[in-house]
Amino acid sequence: MSTFIVRRLVSMIAVLFSVSIVTFLLMHAAPGGPFDREKKLPPAVMDNINAKFNLDDPLVTQYLRYMSNVVIPRLTTNPTTADLSDHLINVRIGDTTLQWMNFGPSYKSQSRTVNDIFRDNLPVSFTLGVLALLVAISIGLPAGIVAALGHNRWPDFIATSLAVMGSSLPSIVLGPLLIIVFGLGWRMLPVSGWGTASQAILPVFTLGLGSAALIARLTRASLLEVLNEDYIRTARAKGLRGNRIVNVHALKNAMIPVTTVLGPLFAGLVTGSFVVESVFGIPGMGKYFVTSINDRDYPVIMGTVLLFAMVLVIANFLVDLAYGWLDPRIGFGGAGHD
Repeated sequence: MSTFIVRRLVSMIAVLFSVSIVTFLLMHAAPGGPFDREKKLPPAVMDNINAKFNLDDPLVTQYLRYMSNVVIPRLTTNPTTADLSDHLINVRIGDTTLQWMNFGPSYKSQSRTVNDIFRDNLPVSFTLGVLALLVAISIGLPAGIVAALGHNRWPDFIATSLAVMGSSLPSIVLGPLLIIVFGLGWRMLPVSGWGTASQAILPVFTLGLGSAALIARLTRASLLEVLNEDYIRTARAKGLRGNRIVNVHALKNAMIPVTTVLGPLFAGLVTGSFVVESVFGIPGMGKYFVTSINDRDYPVIMGTVLLFAMVLVIANFLVDLAYGWLDPRIGFGGAGHD
């Protein structure tokens, strides 16, 4: 177990550094710079701006400086408000404060650091993603189970048809459709904003229904495969009731393929929420991330990509740990997927 965890942690760190290098190089390879889109400035002024943000240093120096600020924690005694704002994580330990993850200042919102933007907007994106995942699981699992147990009968046809329909509608199409029907047509729900339960319903279902369709199809296929295994036939031959066979013997093993996708699915829902946030006017990270790409706001781009890469690798790590609980035969000696 400990060997598995160490191996996975090393793999996670390698993935995160690879993502950071690729993102940094692509970001600087794009034409233009963070201050090129404003009115043309005198060369002397541009030199001063580049010197202020260290943009005139070699790329290797810029990358190493940035990653050291993000990765290396520091202990501070009596940190100022600015110090606390600069770091995403601040943990009080006696008379000192452990500070970690300084993503730097935003080039466009110069009165705010990247961490200020994260603190204000990331909770919204994460809440939207978590609620969408709960909706996806709550709808997808029962639908997949009903379809598998009613194989080649009307429950299967209905559930499968709805799953195919849900998979075929991207959120950028489904969102406006729900707005037209439930917001503008029946006037049942608000079509924009964030902060109340009613405002969350349309964006959460817009984001979650496509994933619910994926979970339903995976659950159906996996449960049908498990129900045809020899040990399930043996259980039937011994006279066990259908509900007990499904709940005790079949469902747990059928969940392994579904569990496999939950980690990437959650990361996809959080990043996919950027589109939904734009459709419904939600104050999440979507607006800042898209704007940062257009404005070449390097710290916001790097910080957002790194943070969501962390979410993805941590989610995959938790999925790997869940394998051992769902099926002890897998074991941790060779567990894991990349």
